Amino acid sequence: MDCNEARPLLDAATDRELSAAEALRLEQHVATCASCRREAQALQAVSQATRVAPYFNAPDALRARLVAALPAVDATDEQEGHASAASDSQPAPVSPRPPSVEPPRPETVPERPPERAFDSIGKVGKFGKFWPGWRTPRGAPTGGGGPAALGRPVAIVGAALAALAVTASLFLLVPRPPAPGSSLVDDLVASHVRAQLSGHDIDVVSSDQHTVKPWFNGRLDYAPPVEDLAASGFALTGGRLDYVDHRRVAVLVYRYRKHVIDVYVMPEQGDGAAPAPSASTSDGYALASWRAGGMIWWAVSDAEPAVLAQLHAALTERLQRPSAERAQ
Repeated sequence: MDCNEARPLLDAATDRELSAAEALRLEQHVATCASCRREAQALQAVSQATRVAPYFNAPDALRARLVAALPAVDATDEQEGHASAASDSQPAPVSPRPPSVEPPRPETVPERPPERAFDSIGKVGKFGKFWPGWRTPRGAPTGGGGPAALGRPVAIVGAALAALAVTASLFLLVPRPPAPGSSLVDDLVASHVRAQLSGHDIDVVSSDQHTVKPWFNGRLDYAPPVEDLAASGFALTGGRLDYVDHRRVAVLVYRYRKHVIDVYVMPEQGDGAAPAPSASTSDGYALASWRAGGMIWWAVSDAEPAVLAQLHAALTERLQRPSAERAQ
């Protein structure tokens, strides 16, 4: 087993999804290959860190606050409303028994006019009624109304806040379309970062362009140019397949000092949608794009934008050479 066979199996080995025979072959290779051993150790570290990470439950105080913020419905008022509606629609029955006397409600507080009720809100605090633990001491002055006077206006405010919270949560949960022109850039940066974090950034490990280029045959519907730019300071380390902009594309992996540069190569569509030569940054990563050799090239790296400009110049100069000279 070589590195090209071992790399795709490291993830499955970490999750213990390989057969006994495959696991034995992979273990024998990892024992003799320092590069694959580092990749396997990195994957195991990520797996262990994920399994021991603490799981946080939402606190009970959050649920209590949400429930308290909802406007409460007085059951007594609701029953009285149904009774009054029934009495208006039907004549009162004649009963030989004397009418029952309704017992007085304990500690009934007369309701104040609405304009004075809003004054009370300003004195005791706008949202006092809706936070658990707020109570007015019995017999304490309430500014001429107390909690009973605050019922209706504060309930209205609470209902408005609850509706606003629901609207805001829906706005955050519903995905918004990306800004025009940013979708491809976001896909490229996400692909580069995902490859670095997973440790599976290379499918075919080789510094020989004559090994990397044939590897793409049968895996893509086009043949990407592969050039070794080690003489210019950009060493070819391999290539991989990725899915960007709703299609499979070839990715050439170069190294410049300690920086990894992913070069995405895709054919021109002839619709004018390909970018003109440009350089930009996104989320702290440098990007460069250009056209050459009938292909669209995108370079993504954490190196300086000037480094990508050097790569662009070296690759363009290489592609302009005759085919016989490039093959050497």
